[in-house]
Amino acid sequence: MKLATLDNGTRDGQLAIVSKDLKRCTSASAISPNLQTALDNWSDVYAALDALYHKLNEGDIAGKAFEPHLTLAPLPRAYQWIDASAYLPHLQRVRAAKGSLQDPQDEKPIMYQGGSDHLLGAEKDIEVTDDDLALDYEAEIAVILGDVPLNPSDDDARNAVRLITQCNDVSLRRLVAGDLQEGFGFFHSKPASAFGPVVVTPDELGAAWGEGRVTGQLQSRVNGLLYGQPRTEKEMVFDFYQLIKTAAQTRSLSAGTILGGGTVANTHDQILPISSDGIGFSCIVEARMAEKAADAEQRTPFLKSGDQVSIQFLTDNGDAPFGEIKQTVRLLNKPD
Repeated sequence: MKLATLDNGTRDGQLAIVSKDLKRCTSASAISPNLQTALDNWSDVYAALDALYHKLNEGDIAGKAFEPHLTLAPLPRAYQWIDASAYLPHLQRVRAAKGSLQDPQDEKPIMYQGGSDHLLGAEKDIEVTDDDLALDYEAEIAVILGDVPLNPSDDDARNAVRLITQCNDVSLRRLVAGDLQEGFGFFHSKPASAFGPVVVTPDELGAAWGEGRVTGQLQSRVNGLLYGQPRTEKEMVFDFYQLIKTAAQTRSLSAGTILGGGTVANTHDQILPISSDGIGFSCIVEARMAEKAADAEQRTPFLKSGDQVSIQFLTDNGDAPFGEIKQTVRLLNKPD
């Protein structure tokens, strides 16, 4: 089943069913007004939502054209947004950028709690107040959870995944060091994250979902140029079930919690530009560290006003089940 949140002028938007080919949609508000309400009552509404999905795909309902630019984030405001770092190659490159000699943590996942009161739709601008903050994108896979009890069992974790999508965990690299050294962790360096226009139930991915991992390539482009397409299942040291158990180790998680798997990264010695069959990077800071390792010159610039970023997950069949994130960087005018 594929779902989206349409912009109807309310804070939480309108729940919609999206056809398998992402071309049509129909309102699901008669079943549940928004996605959060659906998650709160998942066992009660799932069958009705699934039936509506099948009617749309079979042509029993005409629906209307699905227009991603009219969507909000699946959960425009979520009870919780947790981001982990499950890919060891990303940790290695980012810690090299910070000059850290600490070995990446590979025995227990690390994670932080991000801002979730304002999440961006797939085609909403990335707004910044300064063009000199080393703006970076981070391409990730994320899951949306049902209720998770404190200290969950393996079965609790497996049964918790309700929906899957992709996201852009935006970072302001120039502010990271200050956040970590002077505060309690990421804060000013993490503006609003963006999510795919479509979320899907695990069964919708078929063979592309298994053992807590999504299988395929996560492609990212900047101004139309291919920056990366690493494998999402490869070198994911901790699967989503393990991440869920860690997140709920000392506290329960409420339905509607979003959990990111971290910036997708694979081991290689490439630099930009990459070939059409290259691996590349899911963020700019990794590309810059690869350049530094190769010839000591970091050439790839961070994002500036007017730059465009796109992120799209592709299965091995070439399908793009989550649609595409397409964002433009916009510099806000500073107040007088």
